[in-house]
Amino acid sequence: MTVTTNRHASQREILPATKGRARVSSIGARSFLLEAPGDFDLAAQRRIWALSQAVKGWADLAENIPGMTNLLVIFKETPEDPDAVTARLLEAWENARSIDLAGKTIQIPVSYGGEYATDLPALCDLSGLSDHEVVRIHHEATYRVFAVGSAPGFGYLHGLDPRIYMPRKTVPSLNMPKGCVTIGGMQTGVAMLTGPNGWNSIGFATLEMFDPASPNPAMMAPGDTVRFLPARVEL
Repeated sequence: MTVTTNRHASQREILPATKGRARVSSIGARSFLLEAPGDFDLAAQRRIWALSQAVKGWADLAENIPGMTNLLVIFKETPEDPDAVTARLLEAWENARSIDLAGKTIQIPVSYGGEYATDLPALCDLSGLSDHEVVRIHHEATYRVFAVGSAPGFGYLHGLDPRIYMPRKTVPSLNMPKGCVTIGGMQTGVAMLTGPNGWNSIGFATLEMFDPASPNPAMMAPGDTVRFLPARVEL
C-alpha cells in the first residue's frame, strides 16, 4: 500500500493547514497522514524520508509508507487518543532532519513522438513550444523518484521543467497503453498498465520496469535518479 496523492476522500481533518506547518489527517481508525508544508520539492521529500526512518522504531506502529511529500502511518491498534497521535507525529516532524537516499541511476530509452504521443500537440499549444523543444527539455532533465505507487512499479518523478508542466486531463484517456511516457501536472512518469489514464503522453518506453517474479519486482525505488534517453524521435 502506498500513498501517492495529498487528498483522500475519507480523511477527517485533525489539524488545520497553516503556512509553514505540517498537516495531519486521520484516514480510517488506525491510519494517519502527515503532509509536509510548502512546495512539492526535494527538500520536503528529504525530510519525509527522514521522518519515515524516525518512526520505524515506534513499537505500536504496523507500517509507515512515504508518499509524495507525505507519510502515512498505520498503527497496530486503534489509538485511544487521536490528538495525542497528531502531537506525536508533529513532534517527530519538527525533530526530523533531512536525509538523502543513495539510490541507483536508471536510464530509460524513449521513442518520442509517433503514434503514442497523443498529447504532444496539446502540450505544445499550452506551452508555446515546438515539439522538438518539448522533447529536448524533457530528456535533458534529471529526475528523482519521490515515491512508488498507484500501479505496480510506477515511479512519481520530480524534476520536470516548469516550461512543460501540463495539467492532468479532466477526462482521462480510456485505454492508454502500458509504456507511454507521460506528464501530469508537475510530474512525469511511465505508464505501468494499459487502461484509463489522466496523464499526457509524449512518447513510449519499452523497458520493463516491473517484474513480479523478481526478488525486487519494481525497478524504481524512492531516491533513485532517472534519465530519459531519446532512442528515437518521430516528430
